[in-house]
Parts: sequence; C-alpha cells; structure tokens
Amino acid sequence: MVLAAACGLRAVPPAPPARAAAMDLKTLIQIVDARYNSLVTLRADFTEIYTGQGRSREESGVLYLRKPGRMLWRYQQPQPKIFLVDGRDVWLYVLGDRQAQRKTLKQSDDLRTPLRWLLGKMDLPRELAGLSFGGLDPLTPGDWVIRGAPRFLGDQFREVLLEITPAYDISRIVIRAQDGTQTDFRLAGVSGNVRLPASLFRFTPPPGVKIVPAPE
Repeated sequence: MVLAAACGLRAVPPAPPARAAAMDLKTLIQIVDARYNSLVTLRADFTEIYTGQGRSREESGVLYLRKPGRMLWRYQQPQPKIFLVDGRDVWLYVLGDRQAQRKTLKQSDDLRTPLRWLLGKMDLPRELAGLSFGGLDPLTPGDWVIRGAPRFLGDQFREVLLEITPAYDISRIVIRAQDGTQTDFRLAGVSGNVRLPASLFRFTPPPGVKIVPAPE
C-alpha cells in the first residue's frame, strides 16, 4: 500500500520520525525508485555547495527535469547561468558572456549529468554499490540518509549520499571525491508532474553569442 501511494500523483503524508527510523533499507529503496520512475517532470529549488582544497562555493537556483533525460539547472545566485542537458548535448552558458559551451552527452563528465536519470530510469542498487544507511546527519530530523559507492561517476569519486524525506522526496545529494572535496546539492520545494514545455530544454544562443567546444 505504501509503495502504491508513493507512485501516484498525490503527495504521500509525512511519517513521524519514529516511523521513518523503522523503515528497512530494501523497502525504502523500492519506494523511492518507484516514485521517481512514475514521474514525467520534476521541479525543485536547489542550493549547490562545494567544499574542499581550502575553499568553498555556494550557488542556488531552480532545477527542472523532464523524462527522458532532459535537465536544466537555472542558476540565479551569485551569477545567472544555465547548465542544460537536451538529450544529446550538454550546454553551459553564463548570462552576458559572448560564448556558450557545448559538449556531447557522451563526452560529459560533469557531476550534474547523471542526475538526469532521477526520472524514468531510477535504479539505486544499479547506480550505487554497497548501499547502507548513514554517512551523515540529516538536515531534517526524521529523514533517512543512505550511502553507496557510485558505479558510473568514475574512480575519482568514492561515495554518494542521499537524504530522503518521509514523503519519499530526495532532498539532498552529496557527492564525495577521493581527494576530499565534496559537492552538496540540496533540494527544496520538490514538485512532481508539473507542466514543463519541451522548449525549456532547448538552448537557443542569444544574438551574437558564439558556440564553442567545452574544455576537456
């Protein structure tokens, strides 16, 4: 019953912390996989926090996902820019620049690129090896945190951690690299199956903007 409710369009009512703590790992993973595979679109506000090598950086904006494999990160702070996956190419454009960077999806090794499969092809045991609870304290009491070793991000990354709310939303994705650096994606206001036009995921360069290959 819980699994069926999580797959539907209606929101799953939040569970109290005690109930959240009692969830077994296998059941939780099945519910989360089924929930995200049932979605066609997703919108969320995001904060991206990078730390490591003696420095830190924080950016924020709005994330849009559309099945299959379309993704738009619309950064608003501290500098407006877009990171777009259109299903074939990956685009990066900082508003006001005279150039926009393009790379084929197969060539991209950006951390954000694999997240496009949150919709339609969600399979946490396939993506993360050795799944278990724990790894960091949740930002919100009552949330679950699970961790695993990424199978497709490359050898330089050692683990991915997901914070999951009692409504089975992924509210945080933390990616830790072998060199000690960490990228922390925090999602809020997650809404599924919202209307997102296909045109949102097509990049049209502004007049005078030159398209250049992204650096390797």
